[in-house]
Amino acid sequence: MDEPDMRHVLACVDGSSATAAVCDWAVWAAGRLGAPLEFLHVVDHHPERARSDDLSGSLGLEAQPALMHELASLDEQRSRVALELGRRLLGQARARAAAAGIDGAGTRQRHGPLVEALQELEPVTRLAVLGPHRRERALPRIHLDHEVESVVRALRAPVLAASRPFAPPRNFLVAFDGSDTGRRMVRAVAASPLLRGLDARLAVVGPRTAANLEQADWAHRMLEDAGFACTLAMVDGAPEEVLRAQVEAHAIDLLVMGAYGHSRIRELILGSVTTTLLRTSPAPVLILR
Repeated sequence: MDEPDMRHVLACVDGSSATAAVCDWAVWAAGRLGAPLEFLHVVDHHPERARSDDLSGSLGLEAQPALMHELASLDEQRSRVALELGRRLLGQARARAAAAGIDGAGTRQRHGPLVEALQELEPVTRLAVLGPHRRERALPRIHLDHEVESVVRALRAPVLAASRPFAPPRNFLVAFDGSDTGRRMVRAVAASPLLRGLDARLAVVGPRTAANLEQADWAHRMLEDAGFACTLAMVDGAPEEVLRAQVEAHAIDLLVMGAYGHSRIRELILGSVTTTLLRTSPAPVLILR
């Protein structure tokens, strides 16, 4: 008998406006997968953004030791406050999960960048759920965008970017290009209980060539054989524009994509378009490797 998959759904909570959505999407995913749920809070002090009023380097030698000690003390206080806020946030997330029917959700705290924490936990992660990270307007926008993109680049585990408040999804859109990685993604969708019972729409971005039609037919049959009610759409154009238009026109609740190689759609995952799509997609995005 096969052993059950006990890897966790890992929800990254940070106190931003997206935290409730992250919690709720993670609760939904854990329930669908029959997987344990854990909440992760990361304290990252971002040392690259130094305070503009730290002028210790220009002070006289007599003044420096006392002020440097004071700066160190302030950093220690900030760390203690951040950890306490994180513990309270994790407690609230755990209570929210319990109210939704999942008791005993785990909690973790880590220091350092989010990407490093997720890489450390990847062996026990079945799905990582995170929000768009737009909470601090004072932080550089490029940093916030790159944090999400860095997670997508670094992890082999599936990632769900919860970009809007949770509502039980009724359908999903699969972006498919016929590549080997795209085929693995379709097989993963077909085999997983996560999306079972939802209506599927398959989007193949490209001209209606014989090769594209053959690939589309394979993916369509794979999803239908797995029990999905699947509609096929083949549309030529810029992938990010085509997929956004499909999501909007058909009221799609979840966009599902793979890590593609050697195709135009590859840019959606490995290029600069990724950040734009994750920031602007009308629906949450599930990325499967």
